[in-house]
Amino acid sequence: MMGLAIDPGVARRIRLVVLDVDGVLTDAGVYMGADAQGEPVELKRFDITDGLGIKMMERAGLDVVVVSGRSSPANRARAAELNVPCHEGPNGFKLGIVEGLQDASGIAWEETACVCDDLADLPIFRRAGLAVAVANAVPEVLADAHVVTNRTGGRGAVREFAEALLRARGEWTALVDAYVRERELAAVGGAT
Repeated sequence: MMGLAIDPGVARRIRLVVLDVDGVLTDAGVYMGADAQGEPVELKRFDITDGLGIKMMERAGLDVVVVSGRSSPANRARAAELNVPCHEGPNGFKLGIVEGLQDASGIAWEETACVCDDLADLPIFRRAGLAVAVANAVPEVLADAHVVTNRTGGRGAVREFAEALLRARGEWTALVDAYVRERELAAVGGAT
């Protein structure tokens, strides 16, 4: 499998990474049911490697946010576990959410990367300085992508993107070394 190629100049400009949920952080499947009391239950499958990719981008000083077009307890639970902001737009309206985040942080579109897969993403995707489509994105998203992952949504695509972005920025190796050192120190009682 060939690694993603991201232009280093573009990669170094990125300050905000916007991640879609359904079809990007998940495989787009939703398991619906009810508990013993008849309350609705929604389950989704997230790829654990994507979580570490998100953490590595944050370690590099990037702002990472989850923006979904639908309200979902599963989205909020995964975002809370990763300690990243989760924004949910009604009926797939994401543009206002992302523009609000950019305005609050003084971040421009050319400093924004968006990892997306479907039609509801196009208003933000087409404006992004780095538009990344997962391998199983719809044709319209693939056509507008600057980069397409080899992996599909919910199967490590975000991790693949994170590593490619951080490698293009020249930061991946140092981040991995620091990550490993922390765990080695913790094993011998040197870290709290």
